[in-house]
Amino acid sequence: MAKVLLINGSPKANGCTATALQEMVSVFNEEGMETEVIHVGNKDIRGCVSCGFCGRTGKCTFNDLVNETASKFEAADGLVVGSPVYYGSPNGTLLSFLDRLFYSTQFPKHMKVGAAVVSCRRGGNTASFDVLNKYFSISGMPIATSTYWNQVHGFSAVDVKKDLEGLQTMRNLARDMAFLIRAIADAKEKYGMPKQERGAFTSFHDGK
Repeated sequence: MAKVLLINGSPKANGCTATALQEMVSVFNEEGMETEVIHVGNKDIRGCVSCGFCGRTGKCTFNDLVNETASKFEAADGLVVGSPVYYGSPNGTLLSFLDRLFYSTQFPKHMKVGAAVVSCRRGGNTASFDVLNKYFSISGMPIATSTYWNQVHGFSAVDVKKDLEGLQTMRNLARDMAFLIRAIADAKEKYGMPKQERGAFTSFHDGK
């Protein structure tokens, strides 16, 4: 059974972001996919300190939710990251979590399907959406899309439930993501995974 891991980057367990993610969970369940939601936004998570520990050990030096999530991320076929908008950007706690999760994990993320979900009262959604999508795009993860920006609007969970287009977008996103996960699994079995080259690393260490 395919598995989708969903990250709630909001401090609120049952707020706007959670409402959007739960709309997706209901569709994933209908599609016969296993889901798990991890609440990140209410945790005390520090940022990366560039210590190099993960390069030697395959895990982050700070043994917290990042390391707990790593094995779940590795086992998942898809990752949904949801965040509220703070000053036109995702929640800082979530960004610290994602920086460390993506950098410290050594397993290939290639062809895991990613999707970003953002929530705001009025503005800042597309800027936050762009920030989150970069984690997927530089990791070889196909990005699931929907019938509009993957966003919901509202100041509270009650407001989000009134955002009928936003909830529709979440349901369509989940269906598209489920389709992509299945399509990639079928293609992998039929053709194998695409070759990835890793030899070149541009650093200009010679100063020229």
